[in-house]
Amino acid sequence: MASSRWPAFVYDEGEEPDYRFSLANERTFLAWIRTSLALLAAGVAVDVVDLSLSATSQHLLAVLLVSAGLVTSVASWVRWALAERAMRRREPLPSFGTGLTFTLVVVAAAIVVLIGLT
Repeated sequence: MASSRWPAFVYDEGEEPDYRFSLANERTFLAWIRTSLALLAAGVAVDVVDLSLSATSQHLLAVLLVSAGLVTSVASWVRWALAERAMRRREPLPSFGTGLTFTLVVVAAAIVVLIGLT
């Protein structure tokens, strides 16, 4: 029987997993959403606050941070959906490189700041 829950491609698969695993998956999703909000707030702050960076560096940093926030929010939902569907199918959880991407963005932001301050 098809579920009326959304998204169907997640909930129409397999059987209901232990609710503790679904709630843990949801907490991970919310942690990534908080990270996304932090990146968005940092991007707005960098754009608004007058830093001792060139205007180009400051704008580049703001765009980088806001873009990372956007990508992180979308990737977090995709990660949640794939993990939830894998649990319902009793398959191994999928690998997802969001952590590496986030790390590279933070390193790039730090490099922009360091270059801009010198």
